[in-house]
Amino acid sequence: MPAAGHNVRVIVDCAIYRNGVRTEGPADFSDALDEARASGDAFLWIGLHEPTPKEFELVTSEFGLHPLAVEDALHAHQRPKLELYEDSVFVVLKTLYYIEETSAVETGELMVFVGDSFIVTVRHGAANPLSDVRKRLEKKAEMLRYGPGAVLYAVCDAVVDTYLSVASELETDLQEMESRVFSAHRENDAERIYLLKREVLEFRRAAQPLTDPIRKLATTEVMFVPEETQPFFRDVADHLVRVNEQVDSFDRLLSDVLSANLAQVGVRQNEDMRKISAWAAIAAVPTMIAGVYGMNFDHMPELRQAWGYPAVLIVMLCACVGIHRLFRRNGWL
Repeated sequence: MPAAGHNVRVIVDCAIYRNGVRTEGPADFSDALDEARASGDAFLWIGLHEPTPKEFELVTSEFGLHPLAVEDALHAHQRPKLELYEDSVFVVLKTLYYIEETSAVETGELMVFVGDSFIVTVRHGAANPLSDVRKRLEKKAEMLRYGPGAVLYAVCDAVVDTYLSVASELETDLQEMESRVFSAHRENDAERIYLLKREVLEFRRAAQPLTDPIRKLATTEVMFVPEETQPFFRDVADHLVRVNEQVDSFDRLLSDVLSANLAQVGVRQNEDMRKISAWAAIAAVPTMIAGVYGMNFDHMPELRQAWGYPAVLIVMLCACVGIHRLFRRNGWL
């Protein structure tokens, strides 16, 4: 149901839900809100995508949204939080999306306004866990009967579910990195480990601050959120705790992997220095002998004996072979 009378082009979807079932209503969303409030058993759900201040102004005036919450919704870059205002509840969530090609985590934001017979979702960024939320909810009339609080639960649940899937992808990347560090390859993976650590930090900034808002929704009475939905929010809180534990373990393990990588680099450098020193020692023997011959003594063996030069070359070769075997036996080569 697009908004015709008040044309806001950023509206992704707009619908009235009466007794848990999507119904047709006025094309103008302000009339739809009046109808939802008048019926007593209905609410209006509007989804927006990156509205401009001018585009969002109409929604603000019709729904009576608090100016501070509106400012946060328009400018984004907020920490996950739960704000209670006189006429509405404002929730900020960070959305995450894993990019397979670059092993990067892309961050978006999702703002939710919950009020008397309405819920407004404002999305920023490409990461969109809401694409199927509305469809799933519309198949569960018993859940939608709880009103806007049920939608808020479904949105939070979808966001945390994406956290779980992203955490699984990061765990795979971490296992691969761990295998590389302890393999026989000669590359220094410090930069790749650091980049992966940054992705984990981005994950932590999205997941950890959300703990308190979800816990509050799960354990305390919040206006416009029915008490019957608290068990559902507790389930989301349990999943979020598991995600945060995974993120903490990722961070610790990455620190250990980085230390191990630096230790491996140090060991390889020591091995290289030993090899260089061993070859320098091997080369020193013939160099010394050749240096002695370069002094041009009058009584050198080869001047009076035909086997002089061959004997000296054989001595050089035997000395080099002997030193080489000695270094090989001691693990220097």
